[in-house]
Amino acid sequence: MVYKVKESFLTLQGEGAQAGRLSVFVRFSGCNNWSGRPEDREQGPADCARWCDTEFVGTDGDGGGRYDLESLLGRIQALWPADKTDGPTASPPYVVFTGGEPALQLDQALVDGLHQRGALIAVETNGSLPLPTGLDWVCVSPKRLLNGSPQPLVVTSGQELKLVMPQPGFDLAALESLDFDHFFIQPLDQPGDAAKHSRDWCLDWIQRHPRWRLSLQTHKMIGMR
Repeated sequence: MVYKVKESFLTLQGEGAQAGRLSVFVRFSGCNNWSGRPEDREQGPADCARWCDTEFVGTDGDGGGRYDLESLLGRIQALWPADKTDGPTASPPYVVFTGGEPALQLDQALVDGLHQRGALIAVETNGSLPLPTGLDWVCVSPKRLLNGSPQPLVVTSGQELKLVMPQPGFDLAALESLDFDHFFIQPLDQPGDAAKHSRDWCLDWIQRHPRWRLSLQTHKMIGMR
């Protein structure tokens, strides 16, 4: 297997329940919802192309490239602070696979290889494709198809469900029936007054539906990737 990686870097998790946690981010190239090219933003199959803020095309980012299993394991291990892998203050590497859509490339060999090295493994996925087993943290962010209906979910359980809002077409009450530990809504990142509308929508929803919590893109606020 050759893994196509856009970028890999050490950062703080910026969103959701793990916000502020030191993490190795591995961003895979490619997505099943759109090409990632600006000229394709009005095409599909999902309309997240119109507001997606992530660059995942190619392998030319910091720490990007084409990796075989051993070289990718080595890259990930090298990013974690070396003095935190052994001894009484050891902290296992926390690795977040994202994209694009990581389920296109994340496989059992990579998951097992990282676990053998003591790492904890998280994934941020749209939930429309199956995942390997044994993941330590699964965050599903459902998307909407161009026809306005939600994209069917294959992954219906995990630790965190995070929905970018407002988007028409989602039945949030129905999503609450899924087997997740945490439910987040995150304001759609938009320019000008539209951003305030997104925040106000999310705040109003949470005040009326207290099972949901607010997720903010804190990495943008502090100038991190």
